[in-house]
Amino acid sequence: MAHTELSITEQCALVELHRSTYYYGAQGETEENLMYMRRIDELYTDNPAWGSRKMRDRLREEGHDVNRKRIQRLMRLMGIQALYPKGTTSRPNPEAGIHPYLLVGMEIVHANQMWCTDITYIRLKHGFAYLVAIMDWYSRKILSWELSITMDKLFCLSALDHALNRYGAPAIFNSDQGSQFTSPAFTQKLSDAGIRISTDGKKRALDTIMIERFWRSLKYEEIYLMEYADVNECRSRINDYIVKYNSFRPHQSLFGKTPDSVYGAGLRSIVDAHQVYSEKMAS
Repeated sequence: MAHTELSITEQCALVELHRSTYYYGAQGETEENLMYMRRIDELYTDNPAWGSRKMRDRLREEGHDVNRKRIQRLMRLMGIQALYPKGTTSRPNPEAGIHPYLLVGMEIVHANQMWCTDITYIRLKHGFAYLVAIMDWYSRKILSWELSITMDKLFCLSALDHALNRYGAPAIFNSDQGSQFTSPAFTQKLSDAGIRISTDGKKRALDTIMIERFWRSLKYEEIYLMEYADVNECRSRINDYIVKYNSFRPHQSLFGKTPDSVYGAGLRSIVDAHQVYSEKMAS
């Protein structure tokens, strides 16, 4: 019998592995650049308003002979930019339609009223990866997440599929104007689920504040304490952290409750309100 090899796509599908993970190792960055990226990540986590000039100056103060052009390239590769109000804060997909910013004056009062998403850089021992997460704004619960070594739309779509399949559809989905979230494939999936799409407008530096706080907690409580050998170890550790974050870790902003408990209570309040309304209409 002739031996037929499976394609890389088929192999990854069989083991439920994101295809980009298969290619881990071909990052192409020098150890020196990886060192700079790790330090930039630490500085950015503490100082999200810092741009390439301040990053360059800080690194020079620390004894590194690095120019701004290199810092700019590494920050682009990492997918980070200074979080201060400015005219243009992202690069939207040129094929994407224009979606309004829906959060002006809106009070988020229950679970599944609004979800938000973002991508962050994750350092590894000999490389790096990207983490996307989808959060329920009201409860701070991380609904789904995916890890990838390429910042493409595929792992973002996978995270969205998991969230929708497990938790249903929110009323509003808010994101920045990055091409991963404004791609036709991503926005069509939201539209097909009846979700209103909101994208961060100009000069709105704090629109991702909730998920930025999660990134900070994740990095200080997990990422910076570890040195992951590979993507698989990183994925396992992040999964453990998120389970603990959702179900065990008390949150001051939630009055000492966990995201899981607040999310569950929020959904019950919606169900109760709908039942009361239905009973009134029936009577």
